Amino acid sequence: MRFSQDFAPPGADRRPGRGRAGARGPLGMPAAALALALALALALTGCGAGTDRGAPATGSTPEAAADRIEPLATAPRPQLPVTVKSADGAEVTVASTDRIVPLTGGLSEIVFTLGLGKRVVARDITATFEQAAKLPVVTRAHDVSAESVLSLKPTVVLAETTTGPAEAIDQIRDAGIPLVVVAPAKQLSDVGRRIDTVAAALGVPESGTELKSRTRSRIDAVRKSVPAPADGDGKPRVAFLYLRGSASVYLLGGRESGASSLLEAAGAVDAGKASGLKKDFTAITSEALAKAAPDAILVMAKGLESVGGVDGLVKIPGVAETPAGMDRRIVSIDDGLLLNYGPRTDRVLSELIAQLYPRDGADK
Repeated sequence: MRFSQDFAPPGADRRPGRGRAGARGPLGMPAAALALALALALALTGCGAGTDRGAPATGSTPEAAADRIEPLATAPRPQLPVTVKSADGAEVTVASTDRIVPLTGGLSEIVFTLGLGKRVVARDITATFEQAAKLPVVTRAHDVSAESVLSLKPTVVLAETTTGPAEAIDQIRDAGIPLVVVAPAKQLSDVGRRIDTVAAALGVPESGTELKSRTRSRIDAVRKSVPAPADGDGKPRVAFLYLRGSASVYLLGGRESGASSLLEAAGAVDAGKASGLKKDFTAITSEALAKAAPDAILVMAKGLESVGGVDGLVKIPGVAETPAGMDRRIVSIDDGLLLNYGPRTDRVLSELIAQLYPRDGADK
């Protein structure tokens, strides 16, 4: 059995026969966690809300602006052909960017923000922003359909090391389509690298430099908005929970979950990491949550929805007994945005800070 897109943690490697090494993404599940989740995920059916401290979630999603891409002011003119090294070791020559197919939402975000959105002819199901909404989807659950990709006659395909199945990737390459694999993002420091990599592959390195500079300055500006702790208060401890209620998948993020860098930039402590969890995810238990002792809980919007909102979340064993559960202090960020580590990361960070620290300054 394999996970559908709705039940595999973001970045989990879905390619047949792939182990922990190199090909795994920032949220690739270790074998033990994957086995546990597979055992639990007996019903694979479909799976946001945000809240200030002490208030239940209302069902709202991050502000509407976060669902749109803000392209660079000047549309670039690709300088082609270019030859780049793919993250899987292949040398790839790109001769045309007339028909681009990015196979993850994060890569789509970068392509559109570089100003090449009109050249994109398909999307992955995780490309949830408005400008991509009408594009045909070329994934089934989270697996790429090589036939769907090839039917659109792409001139270049962008993938990540977590993209699969391997047979689909091989089929696209065997058809002679230039396919560039990009290493996944694990932390804030990866944002610039990914922008540079995509821009170079599409023949617009100068636009990549411009976008990288814009993104970095915006992230830096948001980081300055983190309020200083009140006297005697420490940094808030935040646990990242991966939830898919329809499959009874409840996981606690550890050091490799992909959320640590964002939490730390928001002036918080990753409670799972601080409690000694070295893996990406582990099953939620009352003992693990008690040790993590989070003041707040970070979730993806669809994950929160899948367990019945905050009321359902606090019914998961151990959650109600944490400081976060008692305060109903839940931070919810859109699934298609939270861990992209791309040009909209400043918006993610801004939303995270806004939900972590009440505007009236109480209980900082």
